[in-house]
Amino acid sequence: MFLAIDPIYWVMMAPVLLLSLFASLRVKSAYRKYSRVASRSGMTGAQVAELILRRSGLGHIPVVETSGFLSDHYDPRKKVVRLSPEVYRNNSISSIGVAAHETGHAIQHAKEYTPLVLRNMIAPTASIGSNLSWIVIFAGFIIGSLGLVKVGILLFSLVVVFQMITLPVEFNASTRAKEILVSYNILSSNEITGVKKVLSAAAMTYVAAAASSIVTLLYFLLRAGLLGGGDD
Repeated sequence: MFLAIDPIYWVMMAPVLLLSLFASLRVKSAYRKYSRVASRSGMTGAQVAELILRRSGLGHIPVVETSGFLSDHYDPRKKVVRLSPEVYRNNSISSIGVAAHETGHAIQHAKEYTPLVLRNMIAPTASIGSNLSWIVIFAGFIIGSLGLVKVGILLFSLVVVFQMITLPVEFNASTRAKEILVSYNILSSNEITGVKKVLSAAAMTYVAAAASSIVTLLYFLLRAGLLGGGDD
């Protein structure tokens, strides 16, 4: 059983691949469109992030510039918001929306938002599952060991759980970002429309990733004879 040559796998994955492509194109299009629209306030992404953190009682959390396009993230281990150069330096609607989203994660962390706590707990195990599951599953099929295949599927299930927990974490961070930008009068109601489009497009990429993991898990279960009848 090799995914690259198994038509069943590609038939199952086709809708997910289309969704992933659509999500990728949509987020790039939305980000590019609103990266050309300067905010009324003239604040950069870094300034917005620092303002939100300060007003949220999290002024001790640094906002730093990191390399890479759309590499923005909050690091819960070091408690630092890392923004890509485009977001850190620019005053566009896109930059402000992304920066506010990442501070949303910092606020989640400070408030011990349950899905984020669970995601951080499972992250190390899910990482191991992501790295080992494929090897274990393929080895199991090659030597004909259903027990080994089941172990690999169990490891991969951790990846699926991680992806599913990620969804509410990302959606909540976006909701916090939009509410804060309005309540702090950083953006007008017209400007927030652009932020909504950028963050909604970004959320689709997480939905696509979760869907890909779920379909892959179903494929493994099917091929192992644990779903829908016997093994082919």
